[in-house]
Amino acid sequence: MVDSVFVMPGTVAAPRTGTLRDLHSRYETIREALTLIDKAARELGLPDISTRLIEDAAGERPYSPEVHYLEIFAVSLATYHLLVAEGVEPVAIVGQSIGELWALAAAGHVSVGDAARLAVARSQALTRQAWPGTMLAVGVDGRRAESLAGLIGHPHLVLACENTPRQSVLSGPRQQIDEAERVAEALGWPSVRLDVPHPTHTPAVAQAARDLRASAPRVSYGGARWRVSSPWLGRDIGDEDPVELVAGALTAQVRMLHTVRALHAAGADTFIECGEWPVVTRFVEASVPGVQAVVPLSEHDPVAAVRALVASRTDTAPSPVRTPVPLPVPATPAPAAPAPPVASPPRVASPPPVPAAPPVATAPPAPAPAVAAPPPVAAPIPAAPSVLTPQTPQAPVTPAAPLTVDPPPPAPDADRRYATVLAEIRALYGDYLGYPPELLGDDDALESDLGVESLKQVALLSRVADRYGLPDLRANTSLLTVGTLRRIAQAVVQAQAEATAR
Repeated sequence: MVDSVFVMPGTVAAPRTGTLRDLHSRYETIREALTLIDKAARELGLPDISTRLIEDAAGERPYSPEVHYLEIFAVSLATYHLLVAEGVEPVAIVGQSIGELWALAAAGHVSVGDAARLAVARSQALTRQAWPGTMLAVGVDGRRAESLAGLIGHPHLVLACENTPRQSVLSGPRQQIDEAERVAEALGWPSVRLDVPHPTHTPAVAQAARDLRASAPRVSYGGARWRVSSPWLGRDIGDEDPVELVAGALTAQVRMLHTVRALHAAGADTFIECGEWPVVTRFVEASVPGVQAVVPLSEHDPVAAVRALVASRTDTAPSPVRTPVPLPVPATPAPAAPAPPVASPPRVASPPPVPAAPPVATAPPAPAPAVAAPPPVAAPIPAAPSVLTPQTPQAPVTPAAPLTVDPPPPAPDADRRYATVLAEIRALYGDYLGYPPELLGDDDALESDLGVESLKQVALLSRVADRYGLPDLRANTSLLTVGTLRRIAQAVVQAQAEATAR
């Protein structure tokens, strides 16, 4: 048995088509959960939620915030059932923003069907209010972000989320967010807008909260199997009405940083994300360096990843190795619907709410040529250099290339297009970062070599996606975790070729 904290993402990018296909075929509990979500969706006049998630090509579907939320719910709940089926039991479940509702359903505090209906009621209440606000992630601590909001001086511009020691989120009217963005830029603070269906966690949506309390269906609750720790309440959830909890969270500040640190102080050192990409676990790693962060669905074989975790904790060794599980790099950009990131941030499917910049580790000295250690979420560890001795002076042996899975190189007839895209991206990045383009190497790691922290990387990747009309590019988090100009250019060329083929 593995004792871990399960973390449920909030508003992230829409999941990839077919992302639950294999799990759906292998686990009865996942099939049952998806059936319950589909049933609730049909009762509310929505299409089946599972169809696109378990089929390779389900076709286009009309976008709606309600379907978006329920797809995220389906992926989170399916991951939960995978973990429990393989022997991983949570000491606590934590949800970011609306992810707290997914946590309540997983813990058994509320039924799956009632959670789906409540998620739809929440979305509809926010849509009816139609508050014209937005959210801004800022790369500073909560105290500075709150001071920035106070400087602007609008009652609806507030600190909405305190994600990490170096990432906070403001929520407020668009005009005041524009002002905050300009001040942050003048101070040298990185920032990025969050593309979410409904900006929340501000007094501005109090009307929607009142509407939800009046219109949401009453649901049965209580008797939770697992502990649910609430980042906005600052405590565990007890015998409380889920409608009141969801409505109250709409106007409350979400303090994920403090919840994560409290759980770690109580003994938790493994945090598992119930989503496709490292969103909340990036917050965890930035808040408590050294913890083990696992994102099973980001692995090529999620089941094998979970079983490896169980095996590592049931070994007879005196203590587990507290090494973060590296994020695999997909061979091709992950197809996804246009990605809002997280208000709590950005799949970034899913983009994602915006991951915080993790600290950069250093490798221990070794007699062989040193291999730089990756940041907490990074590319697979490079292979050791070759140590073969050449037989003749004219046959030198060079170190083996790192085992990084990049997008396939452009075909010969696309070489010219690739060179053009690479030059354009180099100019775009150089202009944004204030670097002469010729100083940006094709294979320089954006974070470890050039010092481009996470928020800036998200903003830059969004600019690339907009420039080339490739919204799905925002969801390719491998371009953030092990980003280089070469990999980004290759991803653009490949995505353009796939779009042309369709």
